[in-house]
Amino acid sequence: MPDVVFAIPGDITAKTGGYIYDWHVLQSLPELGWRVQHLELPGDYPYPSEASLRETERLLKSTPAGSLLVIDGLAFGAMPADLIERVNRRIVGLVHHPLSLEAGISEERAVYFKRSESEALARTVHVLVTSPSTGELLARDFAVAASKITVAEPGTERAERARPTEGPPRLLSVGSVTEHKGYGVLVRALIEIQDLAWDSIIVGSLERDTAMVQFIRESAVKSGLEKRILLRGALEQDEVDDEYLAATLFVLPSYFEGYGMAFAEAMTRGLPVVACAAGAVPKTVPADCGILVPPGDVTALAAALRRLLTDRRELQARADAAWTHGRQLPTWRETAQRFAAGLDRAMQENA
Repeated sequence: MPDVVFAIPGDITAKTGGYIYDWHVLQSLPELGWRVQHLELPGDYPYPSEASLRETERLLKSTPAGSLLVIDGLAFGAMPADLIERVNRRIVGLVHHPLSLEAGISEERAVYFKRSESEALARTVHVLVTSPSTGELLARDFAVAASKITVAEPGTERAERARPTEGPPRLLSVGSVTEHKGYGVLVRALIEIQDLAWDSIIVGSLERDTAMVQFIRESAVKSGLEKRILLRGALEQDEVDDEYLAATLFVLPSYFEGYGMAFAEAMTRGLPVVACAAGAVPKTVPADCGILVPPGDVTALAAALRRLLTDRRELQARADAAWTHGRQLPTWRETAQRFAAGLDRAMQENA
């Protein structure tokens, strides 16, 4: 069995898309003939301390010299080039989405990450990405040869179709509460449509961007919507499943997504999607499954929500399309197979 070490920063049980992806791949690769070691890197990436960088180097150098070393992009994109050189391993980079495209970071930080990620990716033997859009982006803007890239889109579990509860339509959002996910835009749009009946349910960590959490709470109180905009925080998977089951539509106006696992999860439940035409979202969400608006456009987002909330025929048509499309999305087993194919290519091309 070939060996692969999968280096991931922080707690792999964290309820975010990247960690969920990594966890599923780790669980599935042994079934596909790979001997896998999970290597936990310091948890302060992508802003590692000097102590964390020293510990990272020590950990990476401790890996078997003949194994493939897969490094999650949350850490890899922030590693200094000289550290990667000193590790001297066959490295496969996993890119969920470039760090330099994170919303809310300074221009100086974006420039730094662009350089850091480009230098790191230049030192890989292969690159795995979670969407065709991210692969195209790396080839175009980060000088990664297309022949060096394998796409392994996230999988989904087959799920029961949503059955909206009685009462006001439920607008579900799933994702850590951060500026990047567009929650500030969402709250402003909800204020514009407060004349309609709806409840907004937001599921996701409240610990990553406390300023955004405070903004949502203060905005809800000022507009009299504190009982209609509900912050549920991070939930267990069965609780998240219950929220999907009871929802009417899914809305998440992210400024950028490398894939958008939550959108796929929504469509597997037959939920129409309202989101932004940013990153991989236009390819993740087919045109008949939802409405996409420009990133950051409060008025357009409010109009899209109003349109679906007031036109039951269109809402149902998009829900039906989402359900049909969701049944065709890859399973986690298929994701792992594509991931393993990328590892095979890395082994063969660099034997």
